[in-house]
Amino acid sequence: MIVTLMKTEAEEALARQFAAVASSLPGTGVAAARRAAAMDRFRETGLPHRRIEEFKYSDVRSALKTAFAPADVQAPIVDANAIEAALGPVASLDADRLVFVDGAFVQSLSSSEIAGVTFRRFATGQPTDDAAFSAIAGANPLLALNEAFASDGAVISVDGARKLAGRLLVILYLHTAREPRRVTTRNLIEVAANARIDLVEVHARIGTAAVQTSTATRLVAGDGAEVAHIKIDREISAATHLSLWDLELGAATVYRGFQLTAGAGFVRNDIVARLPGADAKFDVSGLMLGRGDDHVDTTLVVDHIATGCESRELFKAVLDDRARAVFQGKVIVAPEAQKTDGKQMSQALLLADDVEFYSKPELEIYADDVACGHGATAAELDESMLFYLRSRGIGLAEARSLLIESFALETLEKIENDDIRAVARSVVITWLGADL
Repeated sequence: MIVTLMKTEAEEALARQFAAVASSLPGTGVAAARRAAAMDRFRETGLPHRRIEEFKYSDVRSALKTAFAPADVQAPIVDANAIEAALGPVASLDADRLVFVDGAFVQSLSSSEIAGVTFRRFATGQPTDDAAFSAIAGANPLLALNEAFASDGAVISVDGARKLAGRLLVILYLHTAREPRRVTTRNLIEVAANARIDLVEVHARIGTAAVQTSTATRLVAGDGAEVAHIKIDREISAATHLSLWDLELGAATVYRGFQLTAGAGFVRNDIVARLPGADAKFDVSGLMLGRGDDHVDTTLVVDHIATGCESRELFKAVLDDRARAVFQGKVIVAPEAQKTDGKQMSQALLLADDVEFYSKPELEIYADDVACGHGATAAELDESMLFYLRSRGIGLAEARSLLIESFALETLEKIENDDIRAVARSVVITWLGADL
């Protein structure tokens, strides 16, 4: 029996909004046709729901009951001091910046020249930009929706001269809306062979209204490249944050990624990594912090295609009140991907009786000379450790704080850059301090 789901209010609103704004979105000709095709795909599938296996634990259709109006593509004037305040500890980073306010690039707040980097706006409407996403657009309705509505983003080429460690590039997405709005952005990053880049994506807000964020980043790294890729999400508990990283690594590429979520209400982070180059090293980790009714989902697919590649994944969650976290991690090893070495771990610390943690590790292996494994744990604070600390004269509140910090901050050791790690630590301590 085929069951046809009725269109929700949000799905119908999205269709009406696209018809109203399509002519004002960036790009004409081929780019406009691609947007229309993406919207057609979305109309066919609608928002993801529980009957789709990948969204079994994160029903976007139920969470997104209303589709906010798209943010004005003309970014408002924002005081530089307000940006520094919104960034918090991130403002201390010595970095080049590309600043997007409510989804639109602001030149006056951004670095004018970035060594070894060629930058232009996604809003220029180059057909090849959307074409770079086409491989997986049909497989994920959220990406199709992003392709249809994307207003701006960063198109970056990193050349072989960019090899200086320590100089960071920050892409800042700042939300200022005083009324609920939807912001859709799209990045395309190409890293040349043997080049190096330390990239930080930051999502923060000045306005107090809820924001529905849709962001997609496609990153292609050439042979021998080194990439450090960090995302810090510091939005508000009433926000919806839908994110996708689409990664492709060349031979002998070293990629280290980290995602820190500390604030948004409903979060879905998709990470799709393909390793078609031999001897590539892929290491991605993250920390999900949830309280109240927060819902944070990280869904990861790593596709080992070539021989001798290595992948490592470590994701942790700290949950309080009624928060829910999800980790779905799938590792695929193709028949040609002999000598694959893959390890995956997810862990959750449960601070209240009503929290929920769902972990779904998967291995799909078609090669016979591999070393792959996965694990998952979820537990409350160790009462014996609490007793040990209290027996040394440490009060209950401080003992709890020490154990929670120790659990959460372990993931930050995966961040190699000292400055970024210090900033991430400050964000985590601030979040934890609000509830300890």
